[in-house]
Amino acid sequence: MSNYNFKYHPDPLKTGIFKNDKTVKCECCGKETDVYYDGPFYTTGNEKVFCPECIASGAAAEKFNGEFQDSESVDEVSDPAKLDELVLRTPGYCGWQQEYWLAHCDDYCAFLGYPNWDDLVEMGIDKEIEETYREDICGVDIDEPHKKKKNECCYLFKCLHCGKHFAYIDFD
Repeated sequence: MSNYNFKYHPDPLKTGIFKNDKTVKCECCGKETDVYYDGPFYTTGNEKVFCPECIASGAAAEKFNGEFQDSESVDEVSDPAKLDELVLRTPGYCGWQQEYWLAHCDDYCAFLGYPNWDDLVEMGIDKEIEETYREDICGVDIDEPHKKKKNECCYLFKCLHCGKHFAYIDFD
């Protein structure tokens, strides 16, 4: 796993989007791998099991004309190469509904995982999340008492430049 680096998803094993519970055959290169991706892949076919190398190189996206993140469900940044890196060469994440990728400082943020509100409090970033929360994309006011309910999922992001934390919150 050390021969590639995902700028926008730095620890895909920790977030669970990469699995390492069995050996599978990558649908792109055909090689067997014990670390594999089977998360969201937007394409017309059914392919979705890839080795990390085929994601990092862009080979999977190119071969199957697909994206690992819906390019319409992202914040805007000024450099189109950053969008390409995100949607074509970065493992996505699994959401309850449509995944959304946040940006800050004119770059996409790093996806860190799926904490609940108590985790954010324990990490000491709950107040920061309240300040950086974007109701315009989540559709719900963060001050509502929903933040301690169990029917939500928080997707945690961190700006690669200023270090601020952000959350996209999804409801079932």
